[in-house]
Amino acid sequence: MSQDAVKLHQIARNYVDSLGSGDFDSIPYAENVELRAPLCPGGSANPLLGKKNLKEVWWSPLPDLVTGVKVIDSYVNNDQTGVTVEFLCNIDSIPCTLRVVDRLTINSKGQITTQENFFDPRDVTNPGWKDT
Repeated sequence: MSQDAVKLHQIARNYVDSLGSGDFDSIPYAENVELRAPLCPGGSANPLLGKKNLKEVWWSPLPDLVTGVKVIDSYVNNDQTGVTVEFLCNIDSIPCTLRVVDRLTINSKGQITTQENFFDPRDVTNPGWKDT
């Protein structure tokens, strides 16, 4: 495995660890990062733009919701410009465990420039939906 691929795997795993520990500032987001996520205002179709906006809109509720994470695996693309990380995310207040896949594009400085989160949000938006 190349050094670039190792670096991308590490960025992805550190991102998940930071999510689990509630440490936004240790995630290497570029200032102009773009995030698409199902639970953002406007959903995945309307990206949040900018590191400050991510912290205020998307991140702010997460430290109180996420009680643990566990990386399953990570995958680097052929161009070694992006990485996808698959993980479990425990939400205690509902309670549920989300199966998440996040795709990250990384620039030459090792910063996340785009992020798209993929998961089924029904456990969050409609708790108990599986029981009906």
